[in-house]
Amino acid sequence: MKKILLAFVILLSFSVAQAQKKVFPQTPGMVSYTYRNSFAKNVSATLDTIKALGITDMEFSNLFGKTAAELRKLLDERGMKCSSFGVGYPDLQNKLAEVGNNAKTLGATFVRVAWVPHKGPFTLDLAKQTVADFNNFGKQLKDEFGLTFCYHNHGYEFEKFEDGTLFDYIVQHTDPQYVSFELDILWTFFPGADPAALIKKYPKRFKLMHLKDLRKGVVGNLSGGTPVENDVALGTGQLDLPAILKAAQKSSIEHYYIEDESPSYATQVPQTIAYLSQLK
Repeated sequence: MKKILLAFVILLSFSVAQAQKKVFPQTPGMVSYTYRNSFAKNVSATLDTIKALGITDMEFSNLFGKTAAELRKLLDERGMKCSSFGVGYPDLQNKLAEVGNNAKTLGATFVRVAWVPHKGPFTLDLAKQTVADFNNFGKQLKDEFGLTFCYHNHGYEFEKFEDGTLFDYIVQHTDPQYVSFELDILWTFFPGADPAALIKKYPKRFKLMHLKDLRKGVVGNLSGGTPVENDVALGTGQLDLPAILKAAQKSSIEHYYIEDESPSYATQVPQTIAYLSQLK
């Protein structure tokens, strides 16, 4: 009887522990774009502000008037790092070597692009050109600099195509050896897709994630744009964060960055951090 009781207690303790297990045990990183106005005024002070929040992992998409070496020095002095470097499409087309050198100087492992230039709806022809470009960018960055190229979805790629979307087409036709992805969960939900389902569909293709939430009541579309005020603190919007993060924990995602484009980021970012830390 004592053995049965002991076994029951152990099982109950395990069940309670599982129930209390954190959905998101990591410490999130930060996208520099969240603090873009602050960085434009004072890079050092802004890094201090972010470090004070307990965040040391950065994704920079702007050097804010510094050289890559100067920015790296400021990071090193604070025990911070840049794991991903975001650039524009023309940078990859016209000065890829400079991009690669800057990313290496910053200490980044990933180079990310977040927008494919286009006018009007995103089309199959655009998707085909995008695939060719991505395979080319990715191969050069991997072969010449040891960097992993990632594409950050932005909503317009979810135009219907055959049994899926043009985003599916891009994932399925790019070379996994050279092309990975950064999942922006708002820009997956906004055009009508399910971020958790997408992670489960391609568990090995996503390496990075942007953590953000969409204001309740906002209706999405395929434009790839919405007013910045529609970015809200995690857990206060429309996205099913527990389901998304549970799926992400079983995927190949290595870095999670908070991105809050809202002018209310100073109050919303601490809310987001608190929400992530208590999510069980």
